[in-house]
Amino acid sequence: MTEYDPRLVAPACLYLASKVEESTVQARLLVFYIKKMCGSDDKYRFEIKDILEMEMKLLEALDYYLVVYHPYRPLLQLLQDAGITDLTQFAWGLVNDTYKMDLILIYPPYMIALACIYIASVLKDKDTTSWFEELRADMNIVKNISMEILDFYDTYKIDPNRGLQEDKIVPVMNKLPSKA
Repeated sequence: MTEYDPRLVAPACLYLASKVEESTVQARLLVFYIKKMCGSDDKYRFEIKDILEMEMKLLEALDYYLVVYHPYRPLLQLLQDAGITDLTQFAWGLVNDTYKMDLILIYPPYMIALACIYIASVLKDKDTTSWFEELRADMNIVKNISMEILDFYDTYKIDPNRGLQEDKIVPVMNKLPSKA
């Protein structure tokens, strides 16, 4: 993809991603908003056909493989397995917030789900130690993902009405091992 203009690749990726997630954004709207945001800058003068052609090149680069796995299904299965379905809403919100980070590109969905369950169980004072031991999950990875999520909350000081409150972040941070 380095041989193509990233200013064209980015909107084409947005267009393709919206189609894959069944939330299609029309190409003409992308072109309209690019022109609206970038004004008369000739570097951003793309037409609908440019985005559609780049979409085909992206599909070829991806070998037409468009299956996307999300942490939601494993989250529900793992919560049910652990018998802590009362944490579903809270853990689901944590998963939602992971999409504001690059975790989904780095870790498998089930590991992200486990990290969200870990954080939720600590914050809600649920003892899941034996369940995690029974799973034989790599707790170093789970804790690293948890640290990244908590670092995100700490860095961006998430609004208490919309996300974790700061007084709830500190106890979880204190229970996790310090970064090596």
